[in-house]
Amino acid sequence: MTSERSSSSASGDTVPDLAELAGVVARQRAEMDRLQEQAATSTVVERAKGALMALTGCTPEAAHEELVQRAKTARHTLVEECWITLGNLVPPPERSPSPATAAPASGPDGAGTVGHRPAPGAAPAPASDGDDNGDAAALALLGRALVHVGSPQDLARCVQEHLAGPVGADAVLLYQLLPGGGLDLIGHAGIDETLAHQWHHIPPLSDVAAFEALKSHEPRWLEGLVRDGKPYLLMNSPGRHWSSRAWLPMLGDGRSDVAMGVLRTRGGPFDRRSRALLRGAARLCAGRLRALDTRPERVTGAPEEVRTLFSGLPVPTALLTPLRSPAGEVDDYRVDAATPQTVDVLGRSGPDLVGRRALECWPTLAEEPLWQGLQGTLDEGVPFESEPYAQQEVAAGGRELSLYSVRASRAGEGLLVTWLRQESSDRQVQRLADVQRLGRLGWATWNLVTHEAAWSSQVYELCDRSPEQGPMRVEELARLPVSDDAPALARAVRALLDHGEPFSVLFRKKSASGLRHLRIVAEAVRDADGTPVQVHGFVQDLTAQRNAELALRESERAIAAQQGVLHVERMLAGRLQHALLPMPRRPLRLAGLRVDLAYLPAQSGVHVGGDWFSAIDLPNGDALFVVGDVAGHGLDAVATMAQLRFTAKGMILTGSSLTDALDRLNTLLLHSLDTRGTATLVLAHYQPAERRLVWAQAGHLPPLLLREGRPRYLKRPLGMLLGATEEPLYEEAECRLEPGDRLLLFTDGLVERPGEGIETGLARLAETVAEHHRTDAAGSLDPLLTAMLRGERRDDVCVLDIRVPRETACL
Repeated sequence: MTSERSSSSASGDTVPDLAELAGVVARQRAEMDRLQEQAATSTVVERAKGALMALTGCTPEAAHEELVQRAKTARHTLVEECWITLGNLVPPPERSPSPATAAPASGPDGAGTVGHRPAPGAAPAPASDGDDNGDAAALALLGRALVHVGSPQDLARCVQEHLAGPVGADAVLLYQLLPGGGLDLIGHAGIDETLAHQWHHIPPLSDVAAFEALKSHEPRWLEGLVRDGKPYLLMNSPGRHWSSRAWLPMLGDGRSDVAMGVLRTRGGPFDRRSRALLRGAARLCAGRLRALDTRPERVTGAPEEVRTLFSGLPVPTALLTPLRSPAGEVDDYRVDAATPQTVDVLGRSGPDLVGRRALECWPTLAEEPLWQGLQGTLDEGVPFESEPYAQQEVAAGGRELSLYSVRASRAGEGLLVTWLRQESSDRQVQRLADVQRLGRLGWATWNLVTHEAAWSSQVYELCDRSPEQGPMRVEELARLPVSDDAPALARAVRALLDHGEPFSVLFRKKSASGLRHLRIVAEAVRDADGTPVQVHGFVQDLTAQRNAELALRESERAIAAQQGVLHVERMLAGRLQHALLPMPRRPLRLAGLRVDLAYLPAQSGVHVGGDWFSAIDLPNGDALFVVGDVAGHGLDAVATMAQLRFTAKGMILTGSSLTDALDRLNTLLLHSLDTRGTATLVLAHYQPAERRLVWAQAGHLPPLLLREGRPRYLKRPLGMLLGATEEPLYEEAECRLEPGDRLLLFTDGLVERPGEGIETGLARLAETVAEHHRTDAAGSLDPLLTAMLRGERRDDVCVLDIRVPRETACL
């Protein structure tokens, strides 16, 4: 062959060979030009269709028919009409050109189309009125720019540049729906590569707005971080937050598998114009994506032979192929084969997992130790086995926690991953150990024929015995208790060995941590002749329970003793109070007045109170009335009451005024080492000649006056309770009584009720006194006390009922 070529060359036949080669090159160039022109034509047509769809909301078929009719009417080719439509639907807005829009788009002939008039028959551009057609000028500029877009990444960048001004778009994201249900980031602008890498894949979650936009074919407007952060998972990066965002489905030809996200740093809602413009931009970009055809083909997985092999494996196993980022790092794994026993978190199994992402199926793979183990096996080829972890699964109609471990080995460029479930025997052993630890007990067995014995680790701990020493013989158990408890255990062991009688014995044992309370329960296994040959039993620590029982008994004894002391104290205080405060058998007659007295001790508790009264004649014919209440109960209260009662009576008898008496009683309480308490008091001095009542009080409730059937409380003069301050101020008040008047002095036990204000009780007393006075004007205090004191009395009650007879003559 070489010689023949040399001969041809020598004869000058080289020219026909060169001409033939040149023809081949020319034909290839022509074919390449034709294909490029065809691609450009298809792109321009799709862009023009998308522009009409965005402006008018029509279908792709209607947009194509409109372009064809316009071309026929204007006698243009379809490509020329598409270029005219893209460049001249509306004039560009009158503003200084931006870097993204300064250069006009060129038509097929290289001439700029900006500024040309619309072709004859072209539809007039709709006004930018904020409806669904959006801003026609902005959409026209975007449509011309989209002609030169060659990838989803360029499309996202183009949309962000053109919508930054009209809408305030700071970032644009394009997510495509995967066959397995997840989302893949196919284009982005306005975010850094780190954030894009973190959010490049989103598993099928219900709290992602992009999923809802694609599912409902309606936009999702997220206009508040606080409100929208609860139902949705929001994307944010350190140092930068998007206060409002929109997710729109990119609809076209019935498809809705791409969602466009527009993120803004400024807050507030998207106005009507912005929403319409975003809807139009989404429709406009849908056609361009359709021309780019970004839909990935579904991975079919491993060869048929491998899938057949996996279908026969008996354990959960998957063949994973790593998916790497542009930097070479493993972002995820693709499932190329899986056994029928392999199930993901959504319940899909076997062939349904093929082609899906591993993190979509098993999010727990992303846990740091497991992920690093898989990476190490992939890089170094060393098999990896994870630590056991708990996983909830359905078994026998219910849910239970099972322990699994993951094993991974290198298989070509991928990983063979197997999930191993721990055997049931291992789980039972673990459960038994947990029961013994939590119940503070352990098991023990003795073979009486071979003299072998076995103890669980818990028995060694409870008996303070080292495992190196081995178990004690059953006959030696009597050495465990303290000396007082040893005979009982020895008798029980002997009865078990001789007659096979089971036993349960409580005993005490000294240990390094103190005295322990243990229980041994044991039973014998007999042979055919009835002779014990084996002993099974357990040892349980009852120290905490026994200590609680002893503490409870001690507390019960202390309470019983205290109750006895309190009962004696109450009985003594009651007798002392009765001796110091004798009750008259009938109403008193003092200074022409009728005085009824009532004293009722409290029904609750074991203490007596410090309520008291005095009603005495003075040497000059006047009368003194006193009602007091000492704080506290018991003997101290009774002693204080006695001091105040007799001191007040003595000072008034010696001529002291009411205010002087109160001042000295206050000093008595402040400087008495035995009392150091407080008390309230009312002193009333009645002068019958003038029917004049002078009274003073120290922090006590005011008297109730009933006149002509109408009750009212006397206005209290100034006065602080006794024992509160060293410089109190007391004042007197005066009231003239009239025939038929009724005056009640009482302590707070008459009007107080739990959970009720004192004002309510005072109002109830006034109403009750008026009602009973109308029905029984001359009756006793019993009906009034019965009506006022319902239920259990928690405090003493003391009442002085003073009545002015009607036959008394007026002076």
